[in-house]
Amino acid sequence: PLFGGTMDNKVVQTLARAFVASGWTAVRFNFRGVGATAGTYDEGRGELEDLLAVVGQAAPEGPLALAGFSFGAFVTSHALARLWEPRVIERAVLVGTAASRFTVAPVPAEAHGRTLVVHGEQDDTVPLAAVMDWAR
Repeated sequence: PLFGGTMDNKVVQTLARAFVASGWTAVRFNFRGVGATAGTYDEGRGELEDLLAVVGQAAPEGPLALAGFSFGAFVTSHALARLWEPRVIERAVLVGTAASRFTVAPVPAEAHGRTLVVHGEQDDTVPLAAVMDWAR
């Protein structure tokens, strides 16, 4: 990963625990080229395909919740945009969205009430202003 992210990151683990505590089944995975996975970084294109493949394998039908942290939030935004029409997306959580580093997909207007964006005011990697500009 460009910035060292893995499925073992404390934010990712906390998101998974929160979803499980809320009655969801949580699946964490590493994107291509991270940990023992095959492949190499693909600027979000291949990583989106990774996420969509995990959804297809782990939750091929029924309601779905998506969450991601940093680069994962960027990828999750594109998955949300891609899956919105064919699936029922109950919730989306985007934490530390890397809006100043990547082109984050717009959240479908109908999904605004189901999407939570969390970002630190003192984040030294991605300024809060960049996330607020994207969110507006």
